[in-house]
Amino acid sequence: MLAVLLLPGALRAFLPALVARSALAMGGLALLLAVQASTGSYSQAGFATATFGIANVVAAPWRARAVDRLGQRIALTAMAAGQASGFVALALIAGAEGVADAWFLVLGAVVGLTAPPLGAAMRMIWASLTTAGDQRTKAFSIDAVCEELLFVGGPVVITAVIVATSPATGLWVTAATVFLGTAAMTSSASSGALRGTGGGVARGDRPLQQPGFARVLTVLVGVGGVLGVAEIAAPAVAAQRDAVAASGWLLAAFAGGSALGGFLYGQLKLTSGIGARLFTLCTGMGLAAVLVSQLHPLGLFAVGLALVGLFLAPSLITGYLIADTVVPESGRTEASTWINTSVNLGASLASAAAGVVIDRSGGWFALLLVGAIALALATAAPFARLREMERPAAPAPDRCQNG
Repeated sequence: MLAVLLLPGALRAFLPALVARSALAMGGLALLLAVQASTGSYSQAGFATATFGIANVVAAPWRARAVDRLGQRIALTAMAAGQASGFVALALIAGAEGVADAWFLVLGAVVGLTAPPLGAAMRMIWASLTTAGDQRTKAFSIDAVCEELLFVGGPVVITAVIVATSPATGLWVTAATVFLGTAAMTSSASSGALRGTGGGVARGDRPLQQPGFARVLTVLVGVGGVLGVAEIAAPAVAAQRDAVAASGWLLAAFAGGSALGGFLYGQLKLTSGIGARLFTLCTGMGLAAVLVSQLHPLGLFAVGLALVGLFLAPSLITGYLIADTVVPESGRTEASTWINTSVNLGASLASAAAGVVIDRSGGWFALLLVGAIALALATAAPFARLREMERPAAPAPDRCQNG
């Protein structure tokens, strides 16, 4: 699996991409703590963070479309400069006196709207460096595993920076990370070679125009729902057991399970089609959530969360492989971004509803409910359509060998 990192040009783009992508893992927490310290209000900090998240999700397809059209070097560098400027502006007003609270919302929207789609862009680079099949699956797998580890380590790093210095410094660090990492990534030859279409993507090439792609997104909304509830239910269950300190360990078990799942997925030589894999993985995640809802001892609950996480990264990887299969090359950055958007949408909706359900019925019932929803949504997987799309890619023996 690690052999893909030795492909010519791979590490030159991948390492700075990881640095730049860590800004997303750090930015939300840095924004939250800076606004809270400046205003003294967690409500205001929550509004600013929510504005950041919503703007990021809403603008994601259009940003990806710009990358497909203009190429990575121009589009990503401009977006990174815009987001870094937003974080710097937030750092400056966080330390100023008498700043209207509305400015935190405005700048929260700016850093969300301009967030560069670095994950999708890196997957386009992987697609240009690898051959379809087993090699590309391994590349997407190691990418997903590293991304999971970023979201484990990023909040820890930025918290340490803020504790040692100040919340404003955390925003400066985030700004430097996204800009310098993106600039280093786009200066690589493999990123520069992806120059874009130079014009608008043909209507028939757009991801949502591809038969079956919207059904794939529907399935992944269920995956995002489980993710969103797990991240809320874990601290709630820990608090209910008078073990608030265990919250971090429960979330780490979930993230660790996802990283392990992504690693194992890259090692397997799967013969099933990507549609069957999507259904199996999403069904497995739903069933695991239902199972965890019945595990009340805290130790078993942690093991169960790791089991749920085991399906997360493989489900995302399969979604990326489907995007790479069914969408023409001119729209693949947008397609990969839609995969993330569907998961983020499911997570956001589930997180919003989870609080109400947990207050009334507890974290275990919330997991049971979202697991059942994920199972229902998994049935939308477009088996027949995906089999048709895979068939022309290679003769049958090779296709079976490469999964």
